[in-house]
Amino acid sequence: MQDIGFLADILPGIWLYVVLSAVGFVVLIKFAGFFVDGAASLARNFKISTAVVGLTIVAFGTSAPELAISFNAHLAGNTDMLLGNVIGSNITNLLVILGLALLIKPFKVERNVVQKDMPILLLVTLGLSVLLLDNLFDFSKQNVLSRNDGIMLLLLFFVFIYYLITLLTKKEIENEIQSEPKYKTFKSIVMTILGLVGIIVGSTLVVENVAEFARSIGISQKIISVTIVSIGTSLPELVTTIIASKKGENDIAIGNIIGSNIFNTCIVLGLPIVLLGEVATTAFSIIDVVFMLLAAAMVWVFAMTGGFKRYQGAILMSIYFAYIVYIFMQ
Repeated sequence: MQDIGFLADILPGIWLYVVLSAVGFVVLIKFAGFFVDGAASLARNFKISTAVVGLTIVAFGTSAPELAISFNAHLAGNTDMLLGNVIGSNITNLLVILGLALLIKPFKVERNVVQKDMPILLLVTLGLSVLLLDNLFDFSKQNVLSRNDGIMLLLLFFVFIYYLITLLTKKEIENEIQSEPKYKTFKSIVMTILGLVGIIVGSTLVVENVAEFARSIGISQKIISVTIVSIGTSLPELVTTIIASKKGENDIAIGNIIGSNIFNTCIVLGLPIVLLGEVATTAFSIIDVVFMLLAAAMVWVFAMTGGFKRYQGAILMSIYFAYIVYIFMQ
């Protein structure tokens, strides 16, 4: 990593990484508040549900760091980083981000989340699992995602887009639609864009400095990608989800996570493969896929209770720690 002006002379090595990471966290938290308020106001100004905004603008916007890393990893020939970025982020979003948000403040979910949003997420997750596990019955094979697999992932994304279009044609949350927006339309747009830029800048500062430190002490690419990078690139989702939940914007909180995972799988992984060619890996196995599927299934089961509970957040976090133990024991 290049030196950053006079700071590199005053704070060499690890302390420079610590300071820049801390600055990144502060920027993230501050601008996530702008982003949530702006996105919620935008939805109400345009008379659409915040659930749709959570599944689209918020989810896709907070997934921007993952998309950038995937293209860079593919161009550099680092397939483990590419796959670990997506698999790790999907697991992190469901187990860590939702789990931590529930430990801080449990919240209820709309019926639509249980009946439509979560089944689509599980379908997309299952689709990736089937495409990835080429060596399920023959361990001598590499797990390969070809251009055709990438096209399949993009097609799954179009299924999701079709579902969103059907949501836009309905008014299922009349009370929410009629509530007053915090900002007028122009200020809502400005706050949303400003918040998103700040989130991306803050998360980039954190990811680059923490990952650089990890590399310097010899941690493997898989561990870095499924832990440091995936958690780092999921910081926008983490902060946005927690702040949305605390502000009572539950549709944005859960929609952000569901939409981000769908976007990660279909676009962050599928698009680089379609444009740049297939990827192959031996680092990821059926165990990684099982944890990813288990995370989606557990969240769906919890959502069926009508509202997420604090103890469910603890269960999700426990499953994540079990996955981390597995990663480090390999």
